[in-house]
Amino acid sequence: MIDLKNLTIEGVHQNFLDGKYTCRELVEEYLKVIKEKNKELNAYIEIYDDVLAQADEADKRFADGSATLMTGIPIAIKDNILFKGHTASAGSKILENYTAVYDATVTKDLKKAGAVIVGRTNMDEFAMGSSTQTSFYGVSRNPFDITRVPGGSSGGSAAAVAADMTLVSLGTETCGSVREPAAFCGLVGLKPTYGALSRHGIIAMGNSLDQVSPFGKTVRDAEIIFNTLSRYDTEDSTSVPDALRNKLKSNLSNSKSKKIGVPWHLFKEGVDPVVQENFKESLEKFKSSGYEIVDIELPYSKYSLAAYYIIMPAEVSTNLSRFDGIRYGYSNQKGKDLNEVYMKSRGEGFGKEARRRILLGSYVLSHGYHDAYYNKAVLVRAQIKEEILQAFKNVDFILTPTVPIVPFKLGEKLDDPVAMYLCDIFSAPANLSGVPSIALPSGYTKEGLPLSIQFMAPHFAEDSLFEVGKKFETIR
Repeated sequence: MIDLKNLTIEGVHQNFLDGKYTCRELVEEYLKVIKEKNKELNAYIEIYDDVLAQADEADKRFADGSATLMTGIPIAIKDNILFKGHTASAGSKILENYTAVYDATVTKDLKKAGAVIVGRTNMDEFAMGSSTQTSFYGVSRNPFDITRVPGGSSGGSAAAVAADMTLVSLGTETCGSVREPAAFCGLVGLKPTYGALSRHGIIAMGNSLDQVSPFGKTVRDAEIIFNTLSRYDTEDSTSVPDALRNKLKSNLSNSKSKKIGVPWHLFKEGVDPVVQENFKESLEKFKSSGYEIVDIELPYSKYSLAAYYIIMPAEVSTNLSRFDGIRYGYSNQKGKDLNEVYMKSRGEGFGKEARRRILLGSYVLSHGYHDAYYNKAVLVRAQIKEEILQAFKNVDFILTPTVPIVPFKLGEKLDDPVAMYLCDIFSAPANLSGVPSIALPSGYTKEGLPLSIQFMAPHFAEDSLFEVGKKFETIR
């Protein structure tokens, strides 16, 4: 029997090389756990029927010497990441029968590296949510407490790793959709620099915000996945070219004395006392390890969530307009005219939260409100980005709690969308500014629920985030 709980990518790779077990044997072990746990947790929507064939191909690569570090590594992918020949529905009824006709770039790169793609994981419909409760396929549950949410929108990907149903996974993040589930499930979650990982083949929610992001149990595992997938992609117009990546990296500070900036004013209130206490304890550990803690002010960042919930629905209303019941996806053809076919198809195909955000986005983009809402939010976003970039001239990292609360009960916030949206309060600044951020497990409550802190760093400073994250793993 393989000890799945303590596996890492590098450890598994070495075990493959040493012949302790084969790729097929490891995958079969995960499939046993999936069979045992997934009915209760609902982390996976589907286990791919070719997963053992993928494992056999990986074993051949070890036999012929062409294996890479990711070869044979079981990885789950969120249901909005295209995998050619397989269903990708973004957790929605409107795409329940959609079969991908090409691979997302990240899927293509995983296949090239020889990874074993286990299945597609549950998610909030079209990534709209912070709890994985808006999925057409039912709610996912937190492995630490099945009466609680795993976070969202990438809750299925997080739950699958936390419950030992895969070694690592991919989610996507528009605003906290990887860092929040990582926090709720005791994992490492990385939101990379916007444009570092290709968005090609990802079912869009908000184009200027969406990013592919990895989950792992360790910082090193998240780092390996990031390094495997981070590259310029000509298929993605938002992908950052190598010359600009190198230029931004060359501007980073090489200072040995690392400064951590803490914007206390952003979380003086509205944060669970146990989260506050854990954050202060984590700060003390960094102080004891030689880091300098600096109070910083980010006056515009308090408007991040307000700006996000104008910009994001505007992009949602545009992106989801393509699902009209005519070209592809769910269609109700019983309408008396074309307009009624549109209304019936979209009204039945989209869930409540998706419809809410489409309406909000259409409103803020409508004549008479575009300048008052959307254009103003874009200006605020620019100010937030500028103040964060200015802050990085004085500090190396910005540190906050990942989320203001502990994992909440299933159904607790479904009737209060504003309370649900507030879960993203610490996530939004990084998403709006495009800087990378990493969520790190930082302890547990008395009830055994995970707690988490997050670091932000300048554009393309992922290496610095991995460095500070590994440091924290040794001192927490």
